[in-house]
Amino acid sequence: MIERFGELRNTALLVSVFVIAGCGGGGGGGGDDAGAADAAPAESPVDAATAGNVAGMVTFSGTAPMMAEINMGSEATCASKHSTPPTEEGFVGGANGGLANVFVYVKEGLESLSFPTPTSAVVLNQDGCMYSPHVLGAQAGQDITLRNSDGILHNINASPTDNRPFNVSQPVNMDTNRSFPVAEVMIPVRCDVHGWMTSYIGIVDHPYFAVSGSDGSVSLDGLPPGDYVIEAWHEQLGTMTSNVTVTTGGTAEMSFEFTEAIAGSPVPMGKPIDVLHPDGHQVVDH
Repeated sequence: MIERFGELRNTALLVSVFVIAGCGGGGGGGGDDAGAADAAPAESPVDAATAGNVAGMVTFSGTAPMMAEINMGSEATCASKHSTPPTEEGFVGGANGGLANVFVYVKEGLESLSFPTPTSAVVLNQDGCMYSPHVLGAQAGQDITLRNSDGILHNINASPTDNRPFNVSQPVNMDTNRSFPVAEVMIPVRCDVHGWMTSYIGIVDHPYFAVSGSDGSVSLDGLPPGDYVIEAWHEQLGTMTSNVTVTTGGTAEMSFEFTEAIAGSPVPMGKPIDVLHPDGHQVVDH
């Protein structure tokens, strides 16, 4: 009888152990699920069903400066990639006064929102001893793939004001990833091997930025309804701003007209100190 009781007691203890282990396993499973939820990418705070857009043109009026022809005689590999001698890209005008390579972004109006960092990288390519694109945008923290497509020695020398600078050597065809954690407009980039190679990277903490096309057109899509200050940045002409109101399903118009009179003004790099140019556009004096 005593032996039988001992057997029953041992069986009960084993069952209890399995039950406790089972509960522990359930708890562990809950923890894993929570971890998976934490690891899931954050969602945009903007309701696409109520969003609107901003679209417009960046133009230049007056006599456009002539861009110098680049002599690539010392780099036959790069010269062979161009059907005609390339020119400097500091000023690219299109038809009807359109101005290309202007970085346009929301400067004010999104302060209350937090946006997820994109998981895909943007690419700054070195091809034909030129940076492509000449002006690039990315979100804070987003990977920027620095690519050497020439197979000859390049280096990427980035000189931000608010972020940590870097100087990356790329002697062969290769990719290198870097990122900037702090919003900064703009970050100059150059190649110390080829002095004509320059580029600019605009870093913002939201996805609402774009670079004007060859015809000067530019758009910012999917903005939540509200009032915004949009800024346009050009490497030689400085900055201009436009106030717009975005409504659900609507497309607000913006327009930036740079003029010959403001050419040669100081151009903002990094965190700006607001100074007013005599004709009313914003510049920075370092």
